[in-house]
Amino acid sequence: MICVVGSINTDLVIEVERIPFPGETIAGKSIARYPGGKGANQAVAAARLGAQVVMFGKVGSDQFGDDLRVWLQETGLDVGNIERAEGPSGLAVISVAESGENAITIVPGANALVDRRYIDKHLALLASCDILLLQLEIPPETIDFLLSELPSRRPRVILDPSPVQDISHLLLERIDLLTPNEHELRLLSGSSNIEAGSRLLISRGVKNVICTAGADGAYLTTPDACTHFLPLNVNPLDTTAAGDAFNGALAWAWQTRLLSEAIPYACAAGALATTKRGAQPSLPPLDEIETIMKERVQRESTN
Repeated sequence: MICVVGSINTDLVIEVERIPFPGETIAGKSIARYPGGKGANQAVAAARLGAQVVMFGKVGSDQFGDDLRVWLQETGLDVGNIERAEGPSGLAVISVAESGENAITIVPGANALVDRRYIDKHLALLASCDILLLQLEIPPETIDFLLSELPSRRPRVILDPSPVQDISHLLLERIDLLTPNEHELRLLSGSSNIEAGSRLLISRGVKNVICTAGADGAYLTTPDACTHFLPLNVNPLDTTAAGDAFNGALAWAWQTRLLSEAIPYACAAGALATTKRGAQPSLPPLDEIETIMKERVQRESTN
């Protein structure tokens, strides 16, 4: 079982020719509404691959909150532990350029109310899961409390340090796997070298680091080695949920595989997520991931 503690948002996605400069007004091409939030996205990504996933978080008392619960339940998530808080739900306004680049503004809403009391209420179930997925769109003090209250060995914890912020105050020794992208790794470690930056974070207590590097694939750094995983070549349309697809697929695959065997599934999921519009609508099912992985093997065997 995978548990996800994190944000649950409504995404308002605006298609634009390019990301506007500060102070600039440009015309949008279209607008659409999708369920989102890094926590919910990663939960859906894992559930879409067949995992048993329990979602933890809060939505508001508005219509967005009602719709979010329905959407998440329809994806197969266990939503029984999602609570409603008085006030607005989380909201993200996302500008997506023709190149696939995006710019995101988030209003936390009910996500800011996921507090220690909420964690304490659900701690027994959280401590019993196999893998726990966390991100930084809920209060950092809540994540710190959760890490400090978990048993020492179970569950395995994956922390996606996004949106990036200082994590030095967290119980880093309780993080089995940190999954920053290149930009986040540079800010967290102060190093532009992936292996050096990852090793610095490991020296501070994190057990393992996977740095996602977009078109350059991903790098797994353990205390013993640094391994490069090649990317899958796709034509990106919208990179909004690529990292969430990666993390959700990673959690699903890591349940039954070695970490080094799970990462190719995560890379495939992340690549495929960029080929469709929207966050949760772009999260790929297992058959698409297996197909693109087989196609890659066939291409490599003929070269």
